[in-house]
Amino acid sequence: MAVQEYDFKAIEAKWQQHWEDNDTFVAPDDSALPKFYCLTMYPYPSGVLHAGHLLAYTISDVIVRQKRMQGFNVMCPMGWDSFGLPAENAAIKEGVPPKENVAANIEVMRGQMRRAGWAFDWSREIATSHPGYYKWTQWLFLKFYENGLAFKKRAPVNWCPSCQTVVANEQVVAGRCERCGTDIEQSDLEQWFFKMSAYAQRLLDGHEQLTGWPDRVISMQKEWIGRSEGARVEFKVAETGDPLPVFTTRPDTLWGVTFMSLAPEHPLIEKLVRGTEREDEVMSTVRDMRKLGTSEREMADLEKRGVWTGCHVINPVNGEKVPLWVANFALMTYGTGAVMAVPAHDQRDFEFARKYELPIRVVIQPEDLALDPDQMTEAYVDAGVMVNSGPFDGRNNFEAIPDICQYLDEHEMGEATVNYRLRDWLISRQRYWGCPIPIVYCDECGEVPVPEDDLPVRLPDRLDDYAPQGKSPLAACDEFVRTNCPRCGGPSRRETDTIDTFVDSSWYFLRYLSARNDEAPFDPKKVGMWMPVDQYTGGIEHATMHLIYFRFFTMVLHDLGLVNFTEPAPNLFCQGMLCKTAYYCPRHKWLHEDDVDRDGPTCCKCGSEVSSEMTKVSKTKLNTIDPDVVLNEHGADAIRLMILSDTPPDRDQPWSEEGLEGAGRFLRRLWYAVHENLDAIKKVAPFEGDPSALEGDDRELCRAVHEAIRSATEDYDQTRHFNTAIARVFELTNAVKSAKEAGPEILRLAYETIVKILAPISPHVCAELWSALEGEGVVVDAPWPECDERALEREEVEVAVQVSGKLRGRVRVPVDAAEDEVKEAALSDDNVSRHLEGKEVVKTIVVPGRLVNIVVR
Repeated sequence: MAVQEYDFKAIEAKWQQHWEDNDTFVAPDDSALPKFYCLTMYPYPSGVLHAGHLLAYTISDVIVRQKRMQGFNVMCPMGWDSFGLPAENAAIKEGVPPKENVAANIEVMRGQMRRAGWAFDWSREIATSHPGYYKWTQWLFLKFYENGLAFKKRAPVNWCPSCQTVVANEQVVAGRCERCGTDIEQSDLEQWFFKMSAYAQRLLDGHEQLTGWPDRVISMQKEWIGRSEGARVEFKVAETGDPLPVFTTRPDTLWGVTFMSLAPEHPLIEKLVRGTEREDEVMSTVRDMRKLGTSEREMADLEKRGVWTGCHVINPVNGEKVPLWVANFALMTYGTGAVMAVPAHDQRDFEFARKYELPIRVVIQPEDLALDPDQMTEAYVDAGVMVNSGPFDGRNNFEAIPDICQYLDEHEMGEATVNYRLRDWLISRQRYWGCPIPIVYCDECGEVPVPEDDLPVRLPDRLDDYAPQGKSPLAACDEFVRTNCPRCGGPSRRETDTIDTFVDSSWYFLRYLSARNDEAPFDPKKVGMWMPVDQYTGGIEHATMHLIYFRFFTMVLHDLGLVNFTEPAPNLFCQGMLCKTAYYCPRHKWLHEDDVDRDGPTCCKCGSEVSSEMTKVSKTKLNTIDPDVVLNEHGADAIRLMILSDTPPDRDQPWSEEGLEGAGRFLRRLWYAVHENLDAIKKVAPFEGDPSALEGDDRELCRAVHEAIRSATEDYDQTRHFNTAIARVFELTNAVKSAKEAGPEILRLAYETIVKILAPISPHVCAELWSALEGEGVVVDAPWPECDERALEREEVEVAVQVSGKLRGRVRVPVDAAEDEVKEAALSDDNVSRHLEGKEVVKTIVVPGRLVNIVVR
């Protein structure tokens, strides 16, 4: 009988339709099975899946399908992070209202996701730009507001002149806007904040619960939160009497202060120089410094720059008056924005003092050397003996710190304290396409929250002009702005800033649980049923933004009595990046792969020699991947198999046409191998007896089956090394080929095992093969195979034989063979004997069950 052809397009379309028609992946809320909530970071609806989606969502899908086979009630919802700048920028460029743009893009991307075979529960679909979602974002904002956690203040902010909006500190990378790359400027604006700084220590303490998070993410968050123990010291401006407190981790160096540095954003600067002869120079320099942005000034190699204010400060520990400078390395986001400068014992201060010829005073001497300030080439920052330090002379500087803090407290000069780098979360955005802030301003009543019954405050469906002019485009929409005060009924105006989209994603995992609930943001019963998330997957680039924000949000919801847990997801998996070869021509720069002659490689446009590199997929380097093209040419199963087969998924994954073709060939071989054996195996049950009763090929293949089950289960459950699970499938497939005399029951067991282990990775072809094998139900509901340890027992073992470290043979010996018996078998091997002729055996090393190494000379 002719073997049915492997038609991946027909097979994949069939099973995708089957899953949709049967609501296969709709997770019931009333199941008796143990729950497993697999959450994967939802995408922005840009209109097309990109390479990162292909990898990220395949990883979560593999987890979902395998857990379902293990007997869990698995929920893996999907939605859309649909507010944000891209849709608004598209409206400015193309004139398409963001609402229409987003809806069209979602339709396209939802179709691509289905074609990829991802097992999402679409019954729970959400979009953050839908009024039914952002109503509850506004409701949560009001809860923060009522409890003093949402507030408005004037503050120096990061301003992107291209996006024409404020960006949070976390969204500034090397002094540039994370989204568009434009240099960030500093500006003082009235802005809305969430009081995240109050949760700094709890965010650190919560890491103890995150036992399934990558160490790297935990380290990045700890560094970002930035806990420092030290002292707050009360300096004073000599000329005006203004208090100028500082935070320092080195109170042992207080007696070495020779100047003070202020951050360019410090609010005291303008007051101190106003009307003085220093005003023009100072404010001009400050404006230049502010253009650099906070993150830029944090860079260690930044050239030190400063300007003297013309004022001085008084050091409380010795009464000395030292000059007050503005310095570009002082950060308003750390401590108080004022930094006591001790050039002898801080390298930044040292470089600054040398540049501006400021005094250097040594107050800590190493035990074996006397430091001379005039001869020093760098700051001394290690332990030593305190000198020129009043009552603490002769003390070890680090050991004296607690006593110095006590001294400051007793003399009302300061106190021991803890400082955090983490600042309050700036949530205002001067753009249209975001969640409106539910606040109105009344001349009589002031700042008034919108009543809950009036939510949502709806965005206009369209505007005449979406381009920002330094303020939100909503400000020009009278229909939106003009309203009545909820308290007095008089005329009032709405807040026109919108909420940072990271707020939307800080609670989306809860909305999935009751996505159509009109009465509350989430149903407490369903929260109790499904939360916390069992497995979260996403990119490590979110470590210091979303992955901090959603933890903070959850802690606040706990404190408000809305949830009964403080950490939303104790397990996190961060995938690597999908990488593809990029080609560069010296003349035409980056080339599309179609413009490269691979035989050279040379540029098809000019014939120049082309260089290549395996790098992250990006539009800039023209090495993007079109999901529609590759799905049409290779199919979802081959793509999924290829991107997971090379390296562990938390590392970067190489993309190659050769790899895709190889994955497709394997699936075809598997297809034909199963069908060629169907007549012999589909009417028999898989072997379930005692493996020790088997002999010959049956025994060997049964052992290979259970070795594959044991290893693959560990790969899935413990390490998430799906590449080695795939390797087990390859090995078992080869073992089936080698077992020429295996009976139908063992062959059936082997093929069922191959199909089950591979089913989470290449689900369509495995679903069809399971059907061809006449397996019970569908493969996604088939029980995950269990390892029978008895099958792993061996009577004999193969031992490699080396002569002076080089492999010369292999011999089989009983598992319990004595060392002398193993040596004898090794020495009797013909090839080994030939390599021992004329040589003296110095010693023989036996590694039981694995190796014999005969050392000769």
